[in-house]
Amino acid sequence: MFTLAEVASLNDIQPTYRILKPWWDVFMDYLAVVMLMVAIFAGTMQLTKDQVVCLPVLQSAVNSKAQPSIPGNADVTPGFEATTDQDKEMAMRTVSFESEPTITPDIPLSRTTYSQLQSTVSNQEPKNEKQDSSGRKTNLDYQQYVFINQMCYHLALPWYSKYFPYLALIHTIILMVSSNFWFKYPKTCSKIEHFVSILGKCFESPWTTKALSETACEDSEENKQRLTGAQSLPKHVSTSSDEGSPSASTPMITKTGFKFSAEKPVIEVPSMTILDKKDGEQAKALFEKVRKFRAHVEDSDLIYKLYVVQTVIKTVKFIFILCYTANFVNEISFEHNCKPKVEHLIGYKEFECTHNMAYMLKKLLISYISLICVYGFVCLYTLFWLFRIPLKEYSFEKVREESSFSDIPDVKNDFAFLLHMVDQYDQLYSKRFGVFLSEVSENKLREISLNHEWTFEKLRQHVSRNAQDKQELHLFMLSGVPDAVFDLTDLDVLKLELIPEAKIPAKISQMTNLQELHLCHCPAKVEQTAFSFLRDNLRCLHVKFTDVAEIPAWVYLLKNLRELYLIGNLNSENNKMIGLESLRELRHLKILHVKSNLTKVPTNITDVAPHLTKLIIHNDGTKLVVLNSLKKMMNVAELELQNCELERIPHAIFSLSNLQDLDLKSNSIRTIEEVISFQHLKRLTCLKLWHNKIVNIPSSITHVKNLESLYLSNNKLESLPVAVFSLQKLRCLDVSYNSIAAIPVEIGLLQNLQHLHITGNKVDMLPKQLFKCVKLRTLSLGQNCITSIPDKIGQLVQLTHLELKGNCLDRLPAMLGQCRLLRKSGLVVEDHLFDTLPSEVKEVLNQDTSITFANGI
Repeated sequence: MFTLAEVASLNDIQPTYRILKPWWDVFMDYLAVVMLMVAIFAGTMQLTKDQVVCLPVLQSAVNSKAQPSIPGNADVTPGFEATTDQDKEMAMRTVSFESEPTITPDIPLSRTTYSQLQSTVSNQEPKNEKQDSSGRKTNLDYQQYVFINQMCYHLALPWYSKYFPYLALIHTIILMVSSNFWFKYPKTCSKIEHFVSILGKCFESPWTTKALSETACEDSEENKQRLTGAQSLPKHVSTSSDEGSPSASTPMITKTGFKFSAEKPVIEVPSMTILDKKDGEQAKALFEKVRKFRAHVEDSDLIYKLYVVQTVIKTVKFIFILCYTANFVNEISFEHNCKPKVEHLIGYKEFECTHNMAYMLKKLLISYISLICVYGFVCLYTLFWLFRIPLKEYSFEKVREESSFSDIPDVKNDFAFLLHMVDQYDQLYSKRFGVFLSEVSENKLREISLNHEWTFEKLRQHVSRNAQDKQELHLFMLSGVPDAVFDLTDLDVLKLELIPEAKIPAKISQMTNLQELHLCHCPAKVEQTAFSFLRDNLRCLHVKFTDVAEIPAWVYLLKNLRELYLIGNLNSENNKMIGLESLRELRHLKILHVKSNLTKVPTNITDVAPHLTKLIIHNDGTKLVVLNSLKKMMNVAELELQNCELERIPHAIFSLSNLQDLDLKSNSIRTIEEVISFQHLKRLTCLKLWHNKIVNIPSSITHVKNLESLYLSNNKLESLPVAVFSLQKLRCLDVSYNSIAAIPVEIGLLQNLQHLHITGNKVDMLPKQLFKCVKLRTLSLGQNCITSIPDKIGQLVQLTHLELKGNCLDRLPAMLGQCRLLRKSGLVVEDHLFDTLPSEVKEVLNQDTSITFANGI
């Protein structure tokens, strides 16, 4: 037999799971325990006291009143058998015990029959003496009574009277298992265990208390801060509790945490205003756990289905028990007739039996039926609750209203069902749990931790000077923008990189020197006051993005912006070829730099085309096909189309009458016959055709008379035509890294030439006419086949940079000493060649250049 502890363990669950036990489950558990006690009590009584006592029914019982009994003792042994029917009848009428029956200890006694027979036999003598005729004597001995009692116990009693305790025990165990099976099933218990663990930590987290206590009035506080500025922040902290605690992102939060009056009912808020590092890290981990748990649980409804199934099983079980117990409750009676068909052993056909446990069993059965009915009604209510409302959807609408966390998302499937179950226990759990589903709450936590870590002193240490001698601060991969950044009022350049939750508050208006802002994968949000400041003061903006949707919408409204740099994917299907918003508001935009994968010049650029003076398009190798929009950019002075897979010079360029600088770097241009059309571009002074596949330069280049800089490096040129040297205004000529074998003597015609780059060619000698270009400052002759340097190099008195490394030289001319502006730092040559120079030349080249440059330039 089961012990009570063993059976009760089937209904035992961990205390932490009780938050998922609604009142009906708890009530049914207690009902199951009561039913279990009823079954155990009935089973105990049946094992210890259950018995049946039977007496034979005399066949002449009907006529016994009419015929008086015959006195006397019949000499009949216990094994008596009548030989005739008359003898049997006479024996049945007159048989009586003459003496006390012999009882041996070897005979097994059933229950309490032995004691009753003893008392019966002991009382027979006075009855015999008195010859009481109120009873009928039989000829059965004790062993026969024991035998017939056992026979009739199994034949006469209904089966339900014998097995009711065991059935009740089995039914109760099944109901107990059904109530808690969802806590034990492997595919659900792991999710439930994880949920309960997270829920407990969320309930106890200090951040939960802080968030719920501070956000009730936070929206109104933020609105006040936008209007009044950061100076009013200390006042909000020390006021009454109706105004709420300061925003999680305020920098003054650590200075006013102890100014609350002791009479205020929210005395606990100051202690929660500052979160220590350990609690902050724990809260961050909880946000991540909740996010992962939601993604894991919300995609299925197994827990909900299992709970519905076990509830249906309990309801069906209740109906089944009620149906068959109601039929058998009336069959339990005290008296029973028994016909065991053992007349050849006993001598009687029928017996009248009494069941001593009938009354008790009937009462217990009625009690059990009552408990089952109550249990069934609770099951029906549970089913009604399961199907009355959509339990696979859970709305945090009430929590959003109370906590001001308007972004708490509604959940579904098993996640929603678990929260519905928790609400039946205590709605405060889901309210506190919702804090960790809110991105706003997570961002506020990050802001607090960020402001504690990045103080003003630490930020000041990260400020540096850039190449333009401006104060620059670069923040990389932070959870947000620290408040102390906006206290750096002398900052010129602010770079924010990989900060997904960047917010620019009104305090940025303090940074009066800020004119350049970099947003690298940082879709920053700005407050209205902050936007007004940026709109009026920001001059240069760099935006680097992956998708065009990351570009903040306020970027297109910065009417005083001068320079805009966009780096990212602008040519995707989602963006419909080009996703730029209208640039119409950027009326003062002068420089537009687009580094992307365009197939055509964006039509929206034409909104600011009349104002643009510089347009730069750097493609990633995508072929730029449509260039008609360039014709509208009449004021463009600088145009760069790099890495656009252009095969020829676009004709649309020839309409840009104000063009001064054209850069077609890293394309696939093979021929430049169209260069003759550049004669219409009267202002063109710089032409960059480097890193292409140009084979020759047409003689028509002489028509570009105003050209001052010509870059043809990294092409496939084999010679320089004479026409190039007719460009009298040419100051810079770069033909590096081609296949040029000789420098024409006509180079001496370029009297204004200041920079000549022939590095990486096949030149073996230098013409003397080269040194007539006395204005040369830079002469790059490295990586050629030059064997000697003429002494006339001393005529280049303005030379400051001379590259000779990588040639076939065996010495350097001593006339280098006459190049008074040349110093060793500007002489790129092998060390052993430098040692061939005379000592006095070395001393000249090693002199300090500060005074010399000042006088020479």
